[in-house]
Amino acid sequence: MTSRLPALHAAFLDRLRRAVEPDPRVEALLAGGSYIHGGFDDHSDLDLVIVVEASAYADLLASRTAFAEGLGELVGAFTGEHVGEPRLLICLYGPPLLHVDLKFVTASDLDRRVERPAVLYARDPAAVEARLDAARIAWPDRDPDWFEARAWIWLHYAATKLLRGELYEAIGMLGFFRGEVLGPMLYRRAGRPQRSVRRVEALGLDVDGRLRATLAGHDPAAVAAALVAATDLYLDLRQDAPPRKTASAMPAALFELLETEGRPAG
Repeated sequence: MTSRLPALHAAFLDRLRRAVEPDPRVEALLAGGSYIHGGFDDHSDLDLVIVVEASAYADLLASRTAFAEGLGELVGAFTGEHVGEPRLLICLYGPPLLHVDLKFVTASDLDRRVERPAVLYARDPAAVEARLDAARIAWPDRDPDWFEARAWIWLHYAATKLLRGELYEAIGMLGFFRGEVLGPMLYRRAGRPQRSVRRVEALGLDVDGRLRATLAGHDPAAVAAALVAATDLYLDLRQDAPPRKTASAMPAALFELLETEGRPAG
């Protein structure tokens, strides 16, 4: 399995396998992300799942940083509460530097997955493969109503920060809007699972450069133009799968706010 990986990644997986195979607490080691979706390169992270015996789970979870330290030179690690995943330990090893995500789960957690992982090691391979084959696999795509309920609030937030002169905050919100709304909708248009703005360039999802137009430097006119571009692109992408109800006042109210405050909308 490791022959197609860069040497750094392959060496880490070999060390990890050697660590988990004799460990009676570990039932299996799985890999997801680019390992299974393709596009793996020297800059890829390792997205790994460690399946732990239920009776040993609390103990291993409590000592997971020490577990990670035993796998190589650990630069730093922190848990994934910020992405709603407290079972996750996000690690950086090196030098040479390597990002590794270690998620600790029990076998029952395999019954619902966002992707079908590869089995790198299992104490009982047949049982793990059978459980994964029977699992409910569902990518967490967002529906049109989710986008519509949030888009105008986030765009308005960016507009108010622009008008107040908080350009860094407005630029940050535009980046957030690309990741949470425009990127996923571009993936939807391409018939792909929604994935923020990951690999948008490599996959050619912004062929006409409209997403690029939502970028802005630290200049009020540039931020205003990027905000309008983000709004226009959202409206275009919304047509692919319209929400059940659209915000009737938008985008007119947003553009009126910009114009009233002396920021031309176009």
